Amino acid sequence: MFINYAHRGASEYAPENTLLAFYLGIYMGANGIETDVQLTKDGIAVLFHDDSLMRMTGKEGSICDYTFDQLQKFCVKKNGYYDKIVKLEDFIKHFYFFDITFAIELKQRGTAKVTADLLRKYNIVNKVVITSFIFDELREVRAYAPEFKTGYLTNNIDDNLLAEMMALGIDEICPEAHLTTSDIVSKWHNMGFNVRAWGIYNEELMKQAYDSGCDGMTVNFPDRLNEYIGSCK
Repeated sequence: MFINYAHRGASEYAPENTLLAFYLGIYMGANGIETDVQLTKDGIAVLFHDDSLMRMTGKEGSICDYTFDQLQKFCVKKNGYYDKIVKLEDFIKHFYFFDITFAIELKQRGTAKVTADLLRKYNIVNKVVITSFIFDELREVRAYAPEFKTGYLTNNIDDNLLAEMMALGIDEICPEAHLTTSDIVSKWHNMGFNVRAWGIYNEELMKQAYDSGCDGMTVNFPDRLNEYIGSCK
């Protein structure tokens, strides 16, 4: 089944990585949610993408510079909507019972164990793929929590990397969307990889990734992807 992942929620319309954006994504027809994990100064796993707080909150510094309680004084905003930075555990509590797939991206070193422990606590192993651009963090997942599916996010793919991924037992290759073609996706499928595209900045890339035969994609506008999928049936 193709997975339409609401990328940080329906982030084209609402403040990314917030409960508002996640619920909106599901309302728009997404059957998956993608989000990002970082750790606060006091070791709380929260959902936030950027290294800097500035773009989303207008504040200086990074997630790791503040305790969770301090971060709750900041608002995440977009298009006139406001929400709060959310704990990974609270996100799981809100959405674990939905029939959707979760792509949980580890944004920093040291996030693998706390993320795996929280996902185990709510018994959603079969609904999750843990992803990262940080290959060593995926090694940590494979060693500490081998029951989870894992995916490597990259825009630099060669045969050496593919061999290394196969040796480690990585389940999913996550290429930038412009790299996807029917031939290359078929090659990766034949090697045993699931394929999920990212970097979907416009509808042209969205259509390219879907038409290439990918198994899913992260998209800021899940409503438009849902409409395109419907038009292809």
